[in-house]
Amino acid sequence: MKQAVEITAAAATQVKTMMKHNGEENSYLRVGVQGGGCSGLTYSLGFEKEPRESDIHYEQHEIPIVIERDDTAILEGTVVDFKQSLMGGGFTIDNPNAIASCGCGTSFRTDKKVGTPEVCE
Repeated sequence: MKQAVEITAAAATQVKTMMKHNGEENSYLRVGVQGGGCSGLTYSLGFEKEPRESDIHYEQHEIPIVIERDDTAILEGTVVDFKQSLMGGGFTIDNPNAIASCGCGTSFRTDKKVGTPEVCE
């Protein structure tokens, strides 16, 4: 199965830490897209106990990953990384399909899917 999203080693380390801290060691990492944000789409990362029938699933860095089949075209080639700095750390998502992003830095749109824009506060 082709992997739509790449999880870097740094992101994998952080995900494993979060899984252990939250008691989610036997869960899947769900990477997804949902409507919202200033540009229409936002990313979602979370844990799920079981994949859905409509998911694709694969494993990277010993982390089982699930993605809704309908989201794969939007996420194809996306890289999820984790950056640490003096101000703290956070996940970064680099999606080559995003043609515009919000000034807030939390939402995007693609040429094939605009989503449902909201007003930024």
